[in-house]
Amino acid sequence: MGAEAGEQETPLLYCSLPSNSTIKRTGTVWTAVAHIITGVIGSGILSLAWSMAQLGWIAGPLAMSFFASVALVSTFLICDCYRSPDPEFGPTRNRSFLEAVHETLGERNGFISSILTKISFYGTGIAYTVTTAISLRAIQKSNSYHKDGYEAEQGGASTLFMLLFGAVQVILSQIPDFHHILWLSIFAAIMSVSYASIGSVLGFAQIIENGYVKGGIAGVSADSAADKVWKISQALGDIAYAYPYTVIALEIQDTLKSPPSENKTMKKASIIAFIATTFFYLCFGSFGYAAFGENTPGNLLTGFHSSESYWLVDLANACIVLHLVGGYQIAMVASFSTKPPQAMFPNNVCCINNDNRNDLSLLQPDYWTVRRIEVVDLNYIFPCGDVLQAKKC
Repeated sequence: MGAEAGEQETPLLYCSLPSNSTIKRTGTVWTAVAHIITGVIGSGILSLAWSMAQLGWIAGPLAMSFFASVALVSTFLICDCYRSPDPEFGPTRNRSFLEAVHETLGERNGFISSILTKISFYGTGIAYTVTTAISLRAIQKSNSYHKDGYEAEQGGASTLFMLLFGAVQVILSQIPDFHHILWLSIFAAIMSVSYASIGSVLGFAQIIENGYVKGGIAGVSADSAADKVWKISQALGDIAYAYPYTVIALEIQDTLKSPPSENKTMKKASIIAFIATTFFYLCFGSFGYAAFGENTPGNLLTGFHSSESYWLVDLANACIVLHLVGGYQIAMVASFSTKPPQAMFPNNVCCINNDNRNDLSLLQPDYWTVRRIEVVDLNYIFPCGDVLQAKKC
């Protein structure tokens, strides 16, 4: 009996750490908070005022709080999957969402999950690229309008800005992983807080100028019941998209030092980050809806383009661009953390060991760089910036 008990206890006591144990993990609660804020606050915040307008003063804040709670609970569950079989002392580390699915649910479910996850990552990359182009065009058009009036030329196409964004990402893609990206994440987090604050302040200033709070309990009116249902569904989708963080939680958790255990630190960081994020979301959405009411634009910043504080709008758009430059890396690094096919790059060191990506030359084309270029190519082939800009306006 004693021998059998000892054999059963051995797996939990035996720590045969994998090769990635050589990675030096120095992350803390606050570095995790920076990563989370950068990953959560993204292009989705720009449409929250419009979403609030569709839902009204009661359903709008409740929907934001609900989706924040769902994302937080999901994060707590995933945090316990970082180590296995025990969430605190398990010898096996699951360094990504897909590794956790494969370890917990098996190879088949892991394959299915990888397809869905990759589609989600590509969609996020396209959204970040298009939003960056829209913000750059907005700055260009705003300056032309205030300099030359309505007859000013509107400037170049969005595809040029997309290609410039892609060129920057090719350079930043040489950053190996989350362990080397902290400086970029902190910078992007500061930028995200900056433009969220600017949008909230502009909305509050507009409310003071109006002299009253616009909006109603039922939200904006619609031509028909079907149209109202469609807009409410779209608003709920926009709010859900504003919390796209859970799938990269384990990559962030893999940067944390221990003790205390990584899952406890990650849960604490998630609570702090989600409280801060939801606060900015509520301010951004509420002040925007209260300022414009029935005429709330799809992108809140476009509602202030003709005001005297247009320079502040330009600053907010610049902060959006700078944030998305870093946020793209945070959001997409998990997509490129899987081992690439050996046949595609037989002589590339990154095909041998994902931990050795820092050995790559800056100009050496690797699998991750090519995958990032693919996302930019999709935007170049389908230049939908004008379509998204007109959406919901």
